[in-house]
Amino acid sequence: MKTIIEPFRIKVVEPIKMTTPQEREEALQKAGMNLFLVPAEEVLIDLLTDSGTGAMSSEQWAGIMRGDESYAGAKSYFRFEERLQEMTGFDHVLPTHQGRASERILFELVGGEGKVVPNNNHFDTTRANIEHSGASAVDLVVDEGKNPRDRSPFKGNLDVAKLERLFSEVGPERIPLVMITITNNSGGGQPVSLQNIRDVREVCRKHNKPLFLDACRFAENAYFIKLREPGQGDRSVAAITREMFGLADGATISAKKDGMVNIGGVLLLRDEELYRQAQNLLILTEGFPTYGGLAGRDLEAMAQGFEEVLHEDYLAYRLRSTEYLGVRLLDMGVQIVEPPGGHAIYIDAKSFCAHLPPEQFPGQSLVCALYRHGGIRSCEIGRVMFGENATMELVRMAIPRRVYTQSHVDYVIEVIGEVYERRQALKGLRMVYEPPALRHFTATFEEV
Repeated sequence: MKTIIEPFRIKVVEPIKMTTPQEREEALQKAGMNLFLVPAEEVLIDLLTDSGTGAMSSEQWAGIMRGDESYAGAKSYFRFEERLQEMTGFDHVLPTHQGRASERILFELVGGEGKVVPNNNHFDTTRANIEHSGASAVDLVVDEGKNPRDRSPFKGNLDVAKLERLFSEVGPERIPLVMITITNNSGGGQPVSLQNIRDVREVCRKHNKPLFLDACRFAENAYFIKLREPGQGDRSVAAITREMFGLADGATISAKKDGMVNIGGVLLLRDEELYRQAQNLLILTEGFPTYGGLAGRDLEAMAQGFEEVLHEDYLAYRLRSTEYLGVRLLDMGVQIVEPPGGHAIYIDAKSFCAHLPPEQFPGQSLVCALYRHGGIRSCEIGRVMFGENATMELVRMAIPRRVYTQSHVDYVIEVIGEVYERRQALKGLRMVYEPPALRHFTATFEEV
């Protein structure tokens, strides 16, 4: 079938404010040219993030009504726990209010001065929580993952040879664990192969170190494995998912992505002692272990979301509709990170704004231009977000789950095409205000 058909019907609609260019310019200037600071009401198509911005199903909303709000031992927790145990094979399941809470708990326990945490690519909150503990975050993605034009099927892979060299250079005693982000968000939403997870697992076993997954988009990664990895095509996404988690000693999950909910997170652990320590820290900072800073209704919605995300008709629609956007942009000459990822399309801002030097933040300039011209909100993933750690200058168009139709995507394509035609007119930016951490959320800019 060539037509992308959404595997759902629309039951509730939310109006979109149709803003004028003058209104958008005023909103942009008031926000210091940072789209994080623009009110959502002033955005036509919001592709800032796919985190917590999706539409929940009728079954999830029914779960909201069933939520047991008992402080301890609520039946909603046990349904959530049972679903996570079935899906991942982990016995120890801790709910948190979102993924960064899971990261903070984990790295408060295993991080610290002098420690080094390798990953394919750390995303923003992961890196920030590692560095907040005093440890160093090291990116070891394969070289193909740094080239937007490379079409290798698993550009998110962690380079095993680089990992071995890191163990030799810093010593195993300084590495508390190894992480793999699936899919690799900072690297263009690129998937990680099952074989790569197995290979990294062997390195961890050799050095007696735990392997953790940053598993925000585990289902999309599993579906890519089914589509692209030899020998995996006849397996179910549920079986591939179970094997991925089975290779790990722990995982952090933002349920706001593949959990299909607006709030929620998970911390999975195998080690009993680490689990007890994490549980105590959870009680101190998040809430009792059977609610983890969430309401019972949120646990119900998460349990249902973690079931629905493994439906393969949904995943086929999800990946194909994202691919549609990427292919249309390539056809117009707009370079993206190839091949298209599962949750987002990443425009190569270095290529798009070739006339702007990196110190003038070409990605942020493009973000502002897309909002000015068409009211589209997107996200810079480059020098603004990662500073000198940035390997590419990207603009991410993250697709909220089950929110926009193909006509919305066609509008996005039109806007990007029109901005591309006049790209030489885009101006560089200088940073006016810079916070000490996660600066992309609140930094402000002015045009050079």
